[in-house]
Amino acid sequence: MIDKVVRKFIEWTLIVFLGAMVILVFGNVVLRYGFNSGIIFSEEASRFLFMWITLLAAMLALQEGAHLGMTSVVASLPIKGQRIVRFVSDSVMLGCCVLLTDGTWKQVTIAMTDRAPVTGIPLGVVFSGLLVCSAGMIIILCRSLWRQATGQMPAVELIPNQDQGAE
Repeated sequence: MIDKVVRKFIEWTLIVFLGAMVILVFGNVVLRYGFNSGIIFSEEASRFLFMWITLLAAMLALQEGAHLGMTSVVASLPIKGQRIVRFVSDSVMLGCCVLLTDGTWKQVTIAMTDRAPVTGIPLGVVFSGLLVCSAGMIIILCRSLWRQATGQMPAVELIPNQDQGAE
């Protein structure tokens, strides 16, 4: 239940951010070429929104197993080999995400006093998109590793989206 609520919240956040980005960029283009003016903060705000969209979507992609992978190589292994490869892969990704979260937390706290030149938004708020993404990925990976360690992950889930790659 909580997964669905969080997922819907992230999806709606992505929709709102993309809509705001489209309105800012399109409005700025129309104002520039039609009326020789523009929205001053449009470019900077659009860049920040694009960063958040990319990071939130990457977190959703991890949860769905939609990231690029070497599924053909892993699929050729026996089930035990697939389990080992999946566990090692998730463990390495978890380690990277932990390092990323730690470094991003330090950067966010430092950047809270710095402000973006045009919008005046604290850069720590902008950088916190990476913090949210990496922390979310840690939760997803810990859950996956737990399911693998306790035997709750069936063999069909070891290779994400393997049916879609054959089409």
